[in-house]
Amino acid sequence: MSAKAISEQTGKDFLYKYICTSAAVQNRFRYANVTAETDFDRLAKEHPWLLTERLVVKPDQLIKRRGKLGLVGVNLDLQGVKAWLKPRLMMETTVGKAKGILKNFLIEPFVAHKQEEEFYVCVYASREGDYVLFHHEGGVDVGDVDAKAQKLLVGVDEKITEEAVQKQLLTHVPKDKKSVLASFIVGLFNLYEELFFTYLEINPLVATKDGVYVLDMAAKIDATAEYLCKAKWGDVEFPPPFGREAYPEEAYIADLDAKSGASLKLTLLNPRGRIWTMVAGGGSSVVYSDTICDLGGVNELANYGEYSGAPSEQQTYDYAKTILSLMTREKHNEGKVLIIGGSIANFTNVAATFKGIVRAIRDYQVPLKEHEVTIFVRRGGPNYQEGLRVMGEVGKTTGIPIHVFGTETHMTAIVGMALGHRPIPTQPPVAAHTANFLLNSSGGSSTPASSRTTSFSDNKVSATSSPAKKPKTGTPAAKATNLFAKHTKSLVWGMQTRAVQGMLDFDYVCSRDEPSVAAMVYPFTGDHKQKFYWGHKEILVPVYKNMADAMKKHPEVDVLISFASLRSAFDSTMETMQYPQIHTIAIIAEGIPEAHTRKIIKRADEKGINIIGPATVGGIKPGCFKIGNTGGMLDNILASKLYRPGSVAYVSRSGGMSNELNNIISRTTDGVFEGVAIGGDRYPGSVFTDHVLRYQDTPGVKMIVVLGEIGGMEEYKICQGIKEGRITKPVVSWCIGTCATMFTSEVQFGHAGACANQASETAVAKNEALKEAGAFVPKSFDELGDLIKSVYDDLVGEGVIVPAAEVPPPTVPMDYSWARELGLIRKPASFMTSICDERGQELIYAGMPITEVFKSELGLGGTLGLLWFQRRLPRYACQFIEMCLMVTADHGPAVSGAHNTIVCARAGKDLISCLTSGLLTIGDRFGGALDAAAKQFSKAFDGGMLPMEFVNKMKKEGNLIMGIGHRVKSINNPDMRVQILKDFVKLNFPSTQLLDYALDVEKITTSKKPNLILNVDGFIGVAFTDLLRTCGGFTRDEADEFVEIGALNGIFVLGRSMGFIGHYLDQKRLKQGLYRHPWDDISYVLPEHMSM
Repeated sequence: MSAKAISEQTGKDFLYKYICTSAAVQNRFRYANVTAETDFDRLAKEHPWLLTERLVVKPDQLIKRRGKLGLVGVNLDLQGVKAWLKPRLMMETTVGKAKGILKNFLIEPFVAHKQEEEFYVCVYASREGDYVLFHHEGGVDVGDVDAKAQKLLVGVDEKITEEAVQKQLLTHVPKDKKSVLASFIVGLFNLYEELFFTYLEINPLVATKDGVYVLDMAAKIDATAEYLCKAKWGDVEFPPPFGREAYPEEAYIADLDAKSGASLKLTLLNPRGRIWTMVAGGGSSVVYSDTICDLGGVNELANYGEYSGAPSEQQTYDYAKTILSLMTREKHNEGKVLIIGGSIANFTNVAATFKGIVRAIRDYQVPLKEHEVTIFVRRGGPNYQEGLRVMGEVGKTTGIPIHVFGTETHMTAIVGMALGHRPIPTQPPVAAHTANFLLNSSGGSSTPASSRTTSFSDNKVSATSSPAKKPKTGTPAAKATNLFAKHTKSLVWGMQTRAVQGMLDFDYVCSRDEPSVAAMVYPFTGDHKQKFYWGHKEILVPVYKNMADAMKKHPEVDVLISFASLRSAFDSTMETMQYPQIHTIAIIAEGIPEAHTRKIIKRADEKGINIIGPATVGGIKPGCFKIGNTGGMLDNILASKLYRPGSVAYVSRSGGMSNELNNIISRTTDGVFEGVAIGGDRYPGSVFTDHVLRYQDTPGVKMIVVLGEIGGMEEYKICQGIKEGRITKPVVSWCIGTCATMFTSEVQFGHAGACANQASETAVAKNEALKEAGAFVPKSFDELGDLIKSVYDDLVGEGVIVPAAEVPPPTVPMDYSWARELGLIRKPASFMTSICDERGQELIYAGMPITEVFKSELGLGGTLGLLWFQRRLPRYACQFIEMCLMVTADHGPAVSGAHNTIVCARAGKDLISCLTSGLLTIGDRFGGALDAAAKQFSKAFDGGMLPMEFVNKMKKEGNLIMGIGHRVKSINNPDMRVQILKDFVKLNFPSTQLLDYALDVEKITTSKKPNLILNVDGFIGVAFTDLLRTCGGFTRDEADEFVEIGALNGIFVLGRSMGFIGHYLDQKRLKQGLYRHPWDDISYVLPEHMSM
């Protein structure tokens, strides 16, 4: 949702902080908030004026006409305020249909004034600009301000002036107040624009000789502009409509939504209700709610919500478990139903999202059975067959009744089944996987010619698109009436490779001669080529860093498909409109601020450019062109016969519902000629009539389907067109959102524009108006398909439509990745790994989620145990590993590894190069003795050799004993590192047989030479072997294998890397120059034969 109501206190806070006006705004920041927890003594200390002034008190909970309802206490002292609050605070009251608890109040100074000093002012957004309403009589009796107030339209990108305000708004205001009010209204409007308000009403605005007073205020802001206004807004709290409580689960889902690129919405209507929904798609969620209410379930409907935009398995799981948790808290004597519904997805992997839901059902299977929950599922889209199969399986394994249906079943049929209005049919067998649709039913392997070039009717239409006519100076440019043709070429903004491949596959199956994507624009990389498939062949599509290069090199492009993010969509779209070759732009992003969208619309109107979106999946012209992910994957393209044109054109707001219309129309008629989803925002770039009139003027279109929705007035223009004879083709129309009038409190549906601000904007009113105008309007969405079929059959009977024979489409190979996702193929993996898995929602180390690693406080030693040894080691073992890393971290700058690192650093090399230089010196002579010592001592000990025998054998063979000997340390000058480790090992290890053996060897070697001690490498080698053998986590063979494959040397490498990095940073910090070894430290000798 974009326009969200804020509390009066928040609105006034914004106004007092940021308004810029010469008018003296009085009582700035003089308000106090009161709740049930308020301590009035403390409140009076924080706001001393409460004790000295007369006061006004009122609820601040988005309640309209508080004065008329007797909910304003006027001219009271603080004691009077307390007395006034006593019977009202935390008491239930009814406002219209809504019942709610009065829990939040605002106290402000009382302003004594005359009636003639009260005024009314309101600023609100519209498609063409922002209207400023002003009436010289304000207050509770202002009446119908729309009819009475003076209006000033400030067009998009235009500025408001005090002269215009005085001339058009203040005609009935006394002269002495005109200047002050004009300055205030201009400042108010500028504030409104700067902070992205969409509605701002002050009634009354009081103007006295002392200045202006803002008494009562109501406001909405564009929540999508948070990324622009965060610094000034701060953390805005959006209160729920009066009559609906704010539940923590709603806040939890809102938080999930904010952190996700997907859309997750939840509104609790009646937590005790028996009908719960978990619906995919903003438009679909409204349709399901409509159908439930139409069938008498409004009082039992527990929630409204939707998930869409390809949420991950974990996000879907979190959403589903929240729903299941809520619905299993209170039992219902009739049991409960859960409707898991949705239209046919365009790009969401249904099986992946269903995995999350299935996990939640398994987790809640016991309470679900206790509460006698029956689940009804209907879904379509990519991999939906696997999703339905998994959902059916979980019903069988858990014993929960789950009824599963696919695209063969009308979208809302499961509602009638769930509520007992229609029988539950025997479930038909569904295809095993999506790939079944990719088989050529003709059995031929050749690619046939285009199956159809126009609609199924006899009329032929030109394949060329009609270009926009060059406008006369000062008039808006005419827009193209035929947006897409078989030769249309497009640019795609954004690295959306999946969407582009989908477009190319569609092109191929439509038998286009060339791909519809000429190039891509992606500013975050350099110019390059991106590989795609054209049927069986690989092709290269150029990718450009900037728009200008792409336009210059591809003059044939006339369509831009923008996958830019909500933050960059505005700038990239405005840039695109500089190029006259572009006549259509599709903006996919959701959440673009409305002010930005209106600027785009204005510029597009001036340039004669068609805009589809924002917040859309796009549109499709079967046999010609499709935008991005429209129409879904190839299985749906073929199932809905979108590879060739039919006779029916449609326009909808919802992207998901547009795909459902593809399905309905393909099952009831000869198919779709063209379909456009204009987007769910309040101000879509193009409106219903833009496309309906195009369809009216397109010979191949024989009938039109319009899927409107609650909010806005655009459907009335269709009524007008029908009445005036401008639209003569049959129009089948239905507006979704009829349930809104049945709810007791306002519900914001999934689309930003799906909210009625007046009676005429309700879906019920619009459906009645359309029917009255002569459109074909069903009784409900359930009957939409039947009505479309009836109108189509009549047109066929009249000879207007002549169905043609079907021709099979070309076959398109399936992508390897998708075939693997569907389980159609298998391939040996190139790599095997068993220590880490990053594919899920949470990183996993050797089977342990990263959150558990931190909760268990494993530390670095424990983490190393998981990643190196695939075990959760005992605490003492983790500590020992950490101690080994600490004692091996560094041994000064003179050793070879540190020396190399320092020399490399002083040569100006980077960190990685310097570290590598040092690590390359590690071997048997420096630091690499851990493994060798462990192997030598283990072999001798395991072979039953006495320590003396081992020493004598090594001497006889002329081999050094690895881990014995030190250049500096000796029996008389012991290495404290070894002593620290020895004390810890002796205290904590269950057994130290190999260490004891090595210490016996040390006694023999030091008796011959005092520096032949067990050094730190040798100690760690033998002690670690004892650890592996005796900690209980490994078999003897496993312990020996870790020694054999070099695990122990890893301790030294990891530990000493810390020291090497330290030396690198030290040299850089000290700014040491290039190192050159001094001559006097080098012995220059001649070759032996020359010295003689």
